[in-house]
Amino acid sequence: MTIRHTRRVFLSAATMMAAAVAVTACGSPQDTASGGGDAAPVKVGLVYSQSGPLASYGKQYIEGFKAGLDFATKGTGKVGDRKIELTEVDDAGDPAKAVSAAKDLIGKGTKIIAGSTSSGVALQVAPIAAQNKVLFISGPAATDAVTGANKYTFRSGRQSYQDVVTAKSFIGDATGKKVVVFAQDGAFGDANEAAVKAVIGGAGATVSSVRAPASATEFTPFASQIKAAKPDLLFVAWAGTTAPAMWQTLDQQGVLASTTVVTGLDIRASWPTFGAAGSKISFLSHYFDGASDTEAAKALKGKVGTVDLFHPDGFAAAQMVVRAVQEGGDDVDKMIKALEGWQFDSVKGQMTIRPEDHALLQPMYQAKLTGSGTAYTATAQKTLTGDETAPPVTQMKG
Repeated sequence: MTIRHTRRVFLSAATMMAAAVAVTACGSPQDTASGGGDAAPVKVGLVYSQSGPLASYGKQYIEGFKAGLDFATKGTGKVGDRKIELTEVDDAGDPAKAVSAAKDLIGKGTKIIAGSTSSGVALQVAPIAAQNKVLFISGPAATDAVTGANKYTFRSGRQSYQDVVTAKSFIGDATGKKVVVFAQDGAFGDANEAAVKAVIGGAGATVSSVRAPASATEFTPFASQIKAAKPDLLFVAWAGTTAPAMWQTLDQQGVLASTTVVTGLDIRASWPTFGAAGSKISFLSHYFDGASDTEAAKALKGKVGTVDLFHPDGFAAAQMVVRAVQEGGDDVDKMIKALEGWQFDSVKGQMTIRPEDHALLQPMYQAKLTGSGTAYTATAQKTLTGDETAPPVTQMKG
C-alpha cells in the first residue's frame, strides 16, 4: 500500500437571484422557478479516476458513494423533496483534467464537488473550490496538505499522518527506539521517509533509511543493510511490480523474523504480492472487509459485496453531501457550518470533522494477513480511535 501523499452543484449569482425571485413569487422554497412541479434537484459533481493508474481506487470510491447516498437518504436518493443529481466525470488521475471538469461543473450550476482519488488532483481542485465558493469533499487522496487547505475543502478519507501514527502504534513509546524506512528512491520514498521522521522521529525515535533504486531487482544487499542496522521497527513503503521479489528477499534473509516490519495494507488485489511473507508482516490499515461491524458497514456490504480499501471514503462523502444539503440548502456557507464539528457514524465507526482545519478524525487499524496463493484474509488486531490517530491542528489557509 502506498502511504498516499491515492480511488472520486453550483448556481451562478444570476441563477441564484432568479431562484430567489421565483421563491418570493411562488411563496414556497420547494417550487421551481417555473412556479410549481417538482423541487429543483441538488447538483453534485463527482470528479474521480474512472481510468488511469488509480482506476481501481476510483471504482471503489463511486460504489461506496452510491451505497452511502442510499443509506443517508433511506433509499430515496432525495433530501426532502429534492433529488440528488449526480454528474460523474473521469479525471484519469490528471490534475489538469480535474480542474477543467470542476470548472465546467461549476459553470453549469454545481455547488458541491466530490471525488479526488489522487492527491495531486485534490491539491489542484481545492483552490478552485475556494475561488468559486463551492463545497469540495476530497476522497481517497491521502496527502496531509488537503487538511486546512481552505474553508471550502473537506475530506472523506484518511490522511498520511493517520497512517504513520498507526505504524508507530506497533512499537508503543517511540522514545529511544531505532526506526528504519525502506523505500525506493524518488518522490514517493521521499514523502514516506519525511512522514516517518516527522511523526515517529518527532515522538523520540531515531529514524534512518535504506533506499533502493526504483529499477532494483536484487534486494539481498538492502536486506543486509537493514539487518545490520538492527531496528526496532522497519517501515516499508514500496510500490510497483518488484514488490513480490522484495518481500521474498526480506523473508529469506531473516529480516521479517528479526524485527517488527510494518507496511500499509493496500486493496485486496495486492495481497498476493506478499506471498509467504504476508503472515510475518504487521499492517497498518485504513480499512478492509470485516474491520468494523457498524450499521453503515453492513449497509455497504449489502450493496457491494466484499468491501475494499476505499469504499468507506465514498460512503462517508455521500453522508457529508446529504448533511450539507439538509442543513444548508443551496447556501454554501451554511453547508460549511453544518459540516464543521459534525460527528457521524459511518462505515469505520464514529467520524468527527474537526472544525479548525476540517481533518477527518476516524478509527484506524492494526491488521494481520493469513492465507496463501490468491486467498488471503485480513483480521483486525487492534482498532485505534479517532483521537489516538488525530493529526496536529493545521492553520486554515484561505
